Amino acid sequence: MLLFKKKFLEPIRAGRKTQTIRLWSHRRMRAGQQSYIPGIGPIEVTEVAEVRLEELTDQDALRDGFADAAALRQELELIYGDKLAAGYSAYRVRFRVGEPTGRAAGGRPR
Repeated sequence: MLLFKKKFLEPIRAGRKTQTIRLWSHRRMRAGQQSYIPGIGPIEVTEVAEVRLEELTDQDALRDGFADAAALRQELELIYGDKLAAGYSAYRVRFRVGEPTGRAAGGRPR
């Protein structure tokens, strides 16, 4: 399950936010995996890649619902604070809203 602040739910519904940057101690998701966003519904994870925060681009920011990479980094600082320096890795998680054809909840083929 991916949790989001309420302010991000409308951009996800509208298709303007198709990516999130998460700081994890280890990879928690894989491409092709089914997940769920409360208030949105089922999603398919389309890509998970470890990234360096300083290498995030303006294109990453647009997919994440921000105007540019600087705004995205500023939001990550607000959300994660101490984790940025505590040995956590950053992961780019891209997703598509809705259950893909031929799969049941949990990612199992029908």
